[in-house]
Amino acid sequence: MISCSHIFCRKCILQWLKRQQTCPCCRTEVRGKLFVLMHKLKRKINRLQVKCPNEQNGCPAHFPLLRSKEHAESCAFGLVECANEGCNTEVLRRDFSEHSQLCEFWREMCHMGCGTLLNPSNRDEHNCYMELKENYATQLNKLHQKARHIETLSTQMSRQIQLLTESLDTEQPVTHSEELNA
Repeated sequence: MISCSHIFCRKCILQWLKRQQTCPCCRTEVRGKLFVLMHKLKRKINRLQVKCPNEQNGCPAHFPLLRSKEHAESCAFGLVECANEGCNTEVLRRDFSEHSQLCEFWREMCHMGCGTLLNPSNRDEHNCYMELKENYATQLNKLHQKARHIETLSTQMSRQIQLLTESLDTEQPVTHSEELNA
């Protein structure tokens, strides 16, 4: 309230008084103590029932003005941006979870630890157990192939050693007397 008894919001009257030193209603010159704080009025205003700003999105809530900020932060009908990188869609807070799961930009590492990057196209058919089983079978097959190759090489080497041994056994040893005669 200013000296002429008209009541204004503090922020509004201070902006007005920066431009003009008069009351916006009666044009009375404002001097000295500019205003008196109206605590009772402020409390009364804060208790006034207001509608949610998201009423156009379907929110039926009515609450004291004092709680408007608190309500706005949790209102199910408030618009929020999709959290998936690359998606600029705004959805109602109540639909956020469903949208983020159906969003074409959704990406998440498999929670079972297999290292697969899941997306909407592979999420439903992804099966860590089957993938690990297939990977295990592939690795086991490679190991069997290497074991067969090593077995083949071992057999060939054994055969060559046997042939060398036989060839050394069939050679006639030269005696000491034959060396003297020669």
